[in-house]
Amino acid sequence: MVMKAFIYEKYGPPETLRMAEVDKPAPNDQEVLVKVRAVSINAADWHVLRGKPLFSRATLGLLRPKHQLLGVDVAGQVEAVGSGVTRFTAGDEVYANLLDHGYGGFAEYVSVPVDVMALKPPNLSFEEAAAVPMAAVTALQGLGHHGAIQPTQKVLINGASGGVGSFAVQLAKSSGAEVTAVTSTRNLELVASLGADHVLDYTTTDVVGDGRRYDRILDTVGNQSVPDLRRALAAGGKAAVTGFTSVRRLLGVSLRGGKDIAMVQAHVTAKDLELLSELIEAGKVRPQIDRRYQFADLPAAIAYLEQGRAKAKVVVEVK
Repeated sequence: MVMKAFIYEKYGPPETLRMAEVDKPAPNDQEVLVKVRAVSINAADWHVLRGKPLFSRATLGLLRPKHQLLGVDVAGQVEAVGSGVTRFTAGDEVYANLLDHGYGGFAEYVSVPVDVMALKPPNLSFEEAAAVPMAAVTALQGLGHHGAIQPTQKVLINGASGGVGSFAVQLAKSSGAEVTAVTSTRNLELVASLGADHVLDYTTTDVVGDGRRYDRILDTVGNQSVPDLRRALAAGGKAAVTGFTSVRRLLGVSLRGGKDIAMVQAHVTAKDLELLSELIEAGKVRPQIDRRYQFADLPAAIAYLEQGRAKAKVVVEVK
């Protein structure tokens, strides 16, 4: 049996991807076969597609990619289950993240380990559900890296209109914190609609030098230096960085951040997805979608996200 999928055989721009017929996967005993109905695009996809930063090729493949299939966020229907699977049955609507399991989401079918998937929230479409796993879990683990957010705390979210940031604002608010969100002029209204108590325009405000102090900072962009982050922290404050704009910034946090300023890379678990499902069903968190694409236009979706101008999430329908 074959299926349609986007594959890439060399590093390069989104046009490097091409539609091809490949073998339909077969789930092992702890996996389910999912008929993919929607995927979302993440920064990880275009970084891996281009093989950047270059040091990442040590694991991705030095001269050419080891794996030809990208895509980490999927939502769809269970087609078949492995012999050891008891929590899911054929027909279940699910969502999952494949970042730690070889990717493979840019296809009509994918085998998914049960420990990185959960039942799709019934109040979300497949496209909305696909927008959740990577970005929302990154926000969840970034905010929770130094312990649970407390209702009395003041929290700063840098990059509040992006995929991770838009979830982080909602998650911090659901914890009862006082949330200050940073974005650009054109996204002020969107970020305010997510529930932020204060919205700062980074084009007109010195976000880390205006004298305000925060108990927690989540930097989803990675454009602040360690000294700048420290300057904006209150006594005992902690920061987490989940993105980076340059290798220099990444190394700065890794080498100089200490215990108080940490680089956080999310690892999605079924437990996290189940918690998010509860918050979504309760109406406390809702994915924000900027653009929707059809499967044939998936390379264009990646190109759009790579421009760095997307508001929240970009999703692709896979029929």
